[in-house]
Amino acid sequence: MLDEAHALPHDPEDLRAFAARLLVEVKAQALLIEKLRHQLAGHRAHRFGASSEAAEQLQLALETSEIASAAMAARLRLPDVEKKDKPKRRPIPDHIPRQEIELTPQGDCCISCGGKLHRVGQDATEELEYVPGRFVVNRIVRPRLACSGCERFTQAPLPSRPIERGRPGSGLLAHVLVSKYADHLPLYRQSQIFERDGLDLDRSTLADWVGKSTTLLEPLADAIGRHVRAGEAIFADDTPVSMLAPGTGKTQTARLWTYGRDERPWGSTTPPAAWYRFSGDRRGQHPKDHLAGFAGWMHADGYAGFEELYRAGTIREVACMAHVRRKFVDVHRSQGSAIAEEAIRRIAQLYAVEAEARGSPPDRRAAIRQARAKPIFEDLEVWLAAQLPAISGKSPLATAIRYALARMTRLRPYLEHGILELDNNTAERSMRAVALGRKNYLFVGSEAGGRAAAIAYTLIETAKLNGVDPLAWLADTLARLPDYKITRIDELLPWSWRS
Repeated sequence: MLDEAHALPHDPEDLRAFAARLLVEVKAQALLIEKLRHQLAGHRAHRFGASSEAAEQLQLALETSEIASAAMAARLRLPDVEKKDKPKRRPIPDHIPRQEIELTPQGDCCISCGGKLHRVGQDATEELEYVPGRFVVNRIVRPRLACSGCERFTQAPLPSRPIERGRPGSGLLAHVLVSKYADHLPLYRQSQIFERDGLDLDRSTLADWVGKSTTLLEPLADAIGRHVRAGEAIFADDTPVSMLAPGTGKTQTARLWTYGRDERPWGSTTPPAAWYRFSGDRRGQHPKDHLAGFAGWMHADGYAGFEELYRAGTIREVACMAHVRRKFVDVHRSQGSAIAEEAIRRIAQLYAVEAEARGSPPDRRAAIRQARAKPIFEDLEVWLAAQLPAISGKSPLATAIRYALARMTRLRPYLEHGILELDNNTAERSMRAVALGRKNYLFVGSEAGGRAAAIAYTLIETAKLNGVDPLAWLADTLARLPDYKITRIDELLPWSWRS
């Protein structure tokens, strides 16, 4: 069975303090949820204009808070508490097709006395499942058998479920996760879509499923993180995400960090992966904690918080030419500068060399760069330095040139090492899903909600990088996880999975 005990403090006092902090956060989320529900009830009477937009914002705030609360409750293994205003579980509509699955005990003899078993009744459990494009109900029937000799009752056990005592099947849970974090559909919109199919699945119910599912999936995200940090060269980036600030009714700027590993450009068969982490601010301590134990090259932008990592000596910096190019593109678009246009043209020559070297082994890539890219690179440096005296030092163009010269000094290692890249686009591409989602869900409810999002993005984006359908993989994995040994968790990673 999967067990999170290995991640908890071992000292009893530390463990009690850890539990106390989580309980305080659970209670705070419960109070926030009640407040948001009250506000939303007041807005529902208005359907148009600014009041309608405010109601939608409250829907999103409530959704993210409920996910965070469910994730924390699952982490602490707290029992489900029935709230007075919580939607009651309604029967699954009769129009949803049923498929019956009968589970019978092994053998037809009593394990106590060896007598013949005969059927005396049955228990049936209905599980709402989602098969791509349609809903079905798995009706799990477990006959109750009695021994004719000793009257002992026998019944097959109910299989483990992704959510204990929950009604959703693994396919439905995967569908909700992929719809929210890959297709960018907030849960209240999913609830409206389900309603068109005759299913009354409240937003708060879906939020509970997301929180508990991501908690169950966390060991897989941790395994992907270990895989990323085992690489010789990684890619790092971060992006702002709004987070509700407790007690203020406002949001603060939190961060989602991504660390990528992709060795396909130099012919490696090592699976690519994207690992996401969440933090409530942008302090440099966060990447230091995330990358503890990693030693190698890191492609990144010029974020000052990375400087301490480089000074420690175990992580070596590789700058990004795409950031350099972007500065000149902005100047050229706004001013039509001939110098900026020429810089863009010269940078394009470096990318043309990269296109030729892509897919070759590291030694071959390094040889191509030394022969063809190095002269272009050095000539670009000399040419840029020569332009500075002729232009105003306070102009945007001068700023772009100074930035380029500083970053190119830190980009030189790529010329000598075939495992490095000319830019950090691998990390930037992995942030596209976050940027799209941010436009739809606007903010996260708390750090627990942010961690749930980071887990979901890690799994879904890594599956996509490996050409694996995230919906099919997550559905299969969620079904197997409850009974899977933590020591064999790597067997469930996307690149090990076969449909």
